[in-house]
Amino acid sequence: MVGGRVGSDGIHGATFSSLELTDESPSSAVQIGDPITQKKMMDMLLEARDSCLITCTTDNGAGGLSSSIGEMAEYTNGCEIDLGKVPLKQQGLSSWEILVSESQERMTVAVSPKDKDAFETLANLHEVEATQVATFTDTGYFHVKHGEETVAYLPITFLHDGVPQLELESEWIPPQHELFIPPTNLNHNKLLMDMLARPNIASKETWVRQYDHEVIAQTVVKPFVGVERDGPGDAGLIAPIHGDSQGLVVSCGIAPRYSDIDAGAMVAASIDEAVRNAVCVGVDIDKMAGLDNFCWPDPIESEKTPDGKFKLAQLVRANRELERVCRAYRLPCVSGKDSMKNDYGVWPNKISIPPTMLFSLFGNQPDVRKTATSNFKHHGERIYLVGTTYDELGASEVAFHLRERKEVSGIGGQVPLLENPEAQLEVYRKLSAAIQSGMIRTAHDCSEGGLAIALAEMCIGGRCGAFIDIDGIGPGDAFSRLWSESLGRIVVSVEAEHEVAFVEMMEGTDLHLIGMVSASSELLIEDGYDTLIQADVEQLTQSWKGALDMTGAIE
Repeated sequence: MVGGRVGSDGIHGATFSSLELTDESPSSAVQIGDPITQKKMMDMLLEARDSCLITCTTDNGAGGLSSSIGEMAEYTNGCEIDLGKVPLKQQGLSSWEILVSESQERMTVAVSPKDKDAFETLANLHEVEATQVATFTDTGYFHVKHGEETVAYLPITFLHDGVPQLELESEWIPPQHELFIPPTNLNHNKLLMDMLARPNIASKETWVRQYDHEVIAQTVVKPFVGVERDGPGDAGLIAPIHGDSQGLVVSCGIAPRYSDIDAGAMVAASIDEAVRNAVCVGVDIDKMAGLDNFCWPDPIESEKTPDGKFKLAQLVRANRELERVCRAYRLPCVSGKDSMKNDYGVWPNKISIPPTMLFSLFGNQPDVRKTATSNFKHHGERIYLVGTTYDELGASEVAFHLRERKEVSGIGGQVPLLENPEAQLEVYRKLSAAIQSGMIRTAHDCSEGGLAIALAEMCIGGRCGAFIDIDGIGPGDAFSRLWSESLGRIVVSVEAEHEVAFVEMMEGTDLHLIGMVSASSELLIEDGYDTLIQADVEQLTQSWKGALDMTGAIE
C-alpha cells in the first residue's frame, strides 16, 4: 500500500453514492484529498514503473483495499491481507473500516519479492510511505486477517462471479411535452442579452479562477481566452513534457436537459460536444479516449420508484447510444463512473435528478504551437459554419428560458440528433487537420443557445464585431437558425489568404460562408434582408460576465 494512510474519512464514498439521500445523509461523504502526498506518490510510482519494479497496480477508490486487492487477486486466484500492518490516520478503526476506507492519494501495488527492497528504497527516497499489507496467493480465497485473527474468508470466484445478475424490465414510453412554439415578433437583441446571462451559458470566470490551472506553466489553451483573457475556451490543452510541443487535449460535454425528451439523445449530444470541443483545439481524431460518467435516478421499480421501468428504459437507451456513437467515433471508454441513486424523498413527492451523463475526453495534439481558440482575431477574417442547422429546438436552452418567462408553455419538439456519426467523424478529421496545419486559428463549437450564443462568445473573446447572414444555413425558419442546438456544428474564421485552401480541404462537408469579422464594436446578424440582431459587444460582454460574478461574495 503506497501513499496516504487509512482513515475514517474515507469510509462512506461508495456506500454514499449507492444510497438514496435522506435527512440523515452526511453533508460531506467523500474523503478530502491531500494533493502533496498524492503528487509525491505519483512521481515515485512513475519512476518505479520506468524501473520495471511494478507488476500490477490499481487505486484505492470505491471499496478501498477490499476492492483494489480483491480485484488484483483474481489474476492469481487468491490473497492474504493483514489489516494489522495497515498505517492508520487515527487509532480505533475496526477491521471492516480499515478494509473499505477509500483515499484519493493511495494506491495498491503488486511488487515481485526480488524487487521489494529496491521498491521500498525508492519510496523512502521520495518520502512516500510504502507498506507491505498483503501477499497474493493461489489458494482460491480472499483471506483477511487482523493480526492473528481471521476476519474474512471468501472464495475469489464468489467475490467476482457469485452475485446473481438482476433481471429487470424496462418500458420506453416517449414523454409527452407540449410543443415549443416560439412567440412571434420577438426582440432577438433582448433575447440574446438574457440568454447570455443564463446560468448554463454565463461566464463562470470568478468561480474557475479560485482554482489553479497554471501548474508549472504547461497550460497552452486556458479556460479563458481572447484579448482580455475572459472569452470561453472550448477545451484545455497542455504541453505535459517540457521542451516538447506535443500536447494533451482535455474536454467534456454535458446536455442533461435533453433527457426530458430522450436520454439516448442526451448521451449522443454529450459525446459529440466533447469531441467538438477537442476538435476546436486540433485534437488528433485517431488518438482519443473517453470517460462516461453517469449520474442517474434510481432505475429499479419499487414502491418508492413506481416509474422504475421508464427510468430503466432511459438507461437502456443511453447505453445503446453510448455504444453506437463511441464505436462510430472509434472512441474507447477507458474509465468512468456510475451513481444510480440520485433521489430524495418518497413518492409522490420524490425528487429525482434528470438522467445525466458527463462525457470527458482526452486526446493527443501533435503540435501545441498550431492550435485554435474561440475568439475572433482580425478584421476581415471570413466566418464559416461547419455543419447544418436543423429545426431542433426540443428541450433547448431558449425553450426553457421562454417557458420560465411564461412566454411559451411547452419545451417539446425535436431534440438534437446525431444520425450519421461515421460521416461526422470525417468532417471533424478534416477540420482538425486544417487547425493542425495552422490554417485555422479560430474555432468554437455551437452548443447551449445555438449559433447566436456561439457568435456572441466569439465576439466577446475578440472584443470585436462581426457581420453575419444566416440565410441558407438550414431548412428551418430564422428563429431555429439562430437558436437551434443541432449537433456537429463548429464556427471557424479564416484569413483571406487561406480561404481557398480551407474550402478545398473541407470539400465534401456541409460548409457555409456566413460572414466576416468587422472592425466595428457590433454583432450584426441578418437573415437575408432582415436584421435580427444588432448588439454592442461591450453590452454582450457585461451580460455574459455579470450574471454569475462572485467577486463581491468572495471578497
